Amino acid sequence: MSKEVKPYKGKSSGKKEQVAEMFDNISHRYDFLNHMLSMSIDKGWRKKVVRMVAKEQPKTILDVATGTADLAIALTKANPDKIVGLDLSAGMLKVGQKKIEDRDLTHIISLKQGDSEDLPFEDASFDAVTVAFGVRNFENLEKGLSEIYRVLKPGGKLLVLEFSQPSSFPFKQVYRFYFKNILPAMGRLISKDQSAYTYLPESVDAFPYGKRFTDILGRLGYQKSRFTTLTFGVAMIYEAVK
Repeated sequence: MSKEVKPYKGKSSGKKEQVAEMFDNISHRYDFLNHMLSMSIDKGWRKKVVRMVAKEQPKTILDVATGTADLAIALTKANPDKIVGLDLSAGMLKVGQKKIEDRDLTHIISLKQGDSEDLPFEDASFDAVTVAFGVRNFENLEKGLSEIYRVLKPGGKLLVLEFSQPSSFPFKQVYRFYFKNILPAMGRLISKDQSAYTYLPESVDAFPYGKRFTDILGRLGYQKSRFTTLTFGVAMIYEAVK
């Protein structure tokens, strides 16, 4: 496994607690920063995830690490009967709940505070599970993925959208300069959190992306695992079936 990276290096609390604190701290500016710093490319990535989910025609969807519910809201386009969004951060869920209410989607989407490594759902509860930019934040990656496997129905699909690392010159060099220097500085200035947007590139560096991640899925029992590269390798969508 990769080394553990935490948002607040001077604190003794565990990664899980620090991630919840970090997202509580930046929740009021998260959506603005997320779209601005990615130049809204992340919206297109989520649309691709929604199209992939829609092919499965799921009736029940769990969106783990739902944050402010951007993906959960987008997943209504897949026409499920029910979407549950789960997240550690009460602050992020508060923002997400307002967005859901403003869009009159409370009859489809419900939000719940909870831990990805101890999902509060029965076995085989969901036709599909999604995670957008959240698996990097799992304290125990394999435990979280095993919990997702448990709550998926047989034949159900997992889709994970996560940052990756470009490898082609010169995009790799330009991207890494932006990701390591410009993004953290802008994030600190706007969010007022000194650590959150330094943690982002560090957590991406530590994440076992690409084949290493699909190998982990295979070890945990997932079938047909594969990944699709997005925007020159800035992000990847992983698919796997229970």
